[in-house]
Amino acid sequence: MTRQLVFVHGRSQQGKDAARLKQIWIEAWKEGLGKHGLDMPIAEEEIRFPFYGDTLDDLTQGATPADAAKIVIKGDNADAQETQFIRSILLEVQRQAGVTDEQVQQLVAGPIERGVLNWEWVQNVLEAIDTYVPGASAASVALATRDVYKYLNHDGIRGIIDSGVGDAIIPGVETIVVGHSLGSVVSYNLLKNEGQAKGWVVPLYVTLGAPLAVNAIKEGLAPIKHPSCVGKWFNAMDEKDIVSLYPLDSDHFDIDPSIENKTDVDNPTENRHGIVGYLPDPVVARRIYDALIQ
Repeated sequence: MTRQLVFVHGRSQQGKDAARLKQIWIEAWKEGLGKHGLDMPIAEEEIRFPFYGDTLDDLTQGATPADAAKIVIKGDNADAQETQFIRSILLEVQRQAGVTDEQVQQLVAGPIERGVLNWEWVQNVLEAIDTYVPGASAASVALATRDVYKYLNHDGIRGIIDSGVGDAIIPGVETIVVGHSLGSVVSYNLLKNEGQAKGWVVPLYVTLGAPLAVNAIKEGLAPIKHPSCVGKWFNAMDEKDIVSLYPLDSDHFDIDPSIENKTDVDNPTENRHGIVGYLPDPVVARRIYDALIQ
């Protein structure tokens, strides 16, 4: 049997057609391969695309992403730990994106006490990121963070997702795994904790727009280590992607062997985070290709 390919998608996929989503990933990868004059080295029907979007039901159905994010930040229907997790990541994004407290304060009429426990302050951080960081979408960060929290802290949700994604990897068969956004959290957690016991063999693990190095997420995944079932790990990000925020390097995700990082992806999607802006990158596309034909 030849090497297999598994794509692990990110958030906001509930209610969507799994076959159509898989096709979007394939077409984006084909675009990248076309820059090298290459065709896919694997048949479309042999690419595995485990779909778990409907497992993460949106708590704010019918709301716009911006309004949904405000509800999430406010903490409606959430416990204190979840609320603090989400708000702390937004404050980390604020610092990394270079948005000052003064810029946040300019968006409100009067003084507000800064801090993770102050809903109004964090709400204005959300607005300041959108105002002062070109192409950023703080709503995407808030909603992606909420889904990461639920995956890491709710056994029922994590169990369903892990089962579906894990079933896509055949024990003993060399498999290239590509995880995007929340899909990088899911795939990393699975490969680290279950890969060796299940006999998975992953010559190349690819993460795209991965938020793994964000402090609260990294702590939720602790202890961090290189999955024993993985050979090489290649991570790619757009430096302006505020969901991924940091490269997976020795300063932010220090593991041995170290991860190879590509930080100059030019992701043209609206929030610099979409998968259709990552897979067409010629280096990303070629890495997946080369791993499949070896």
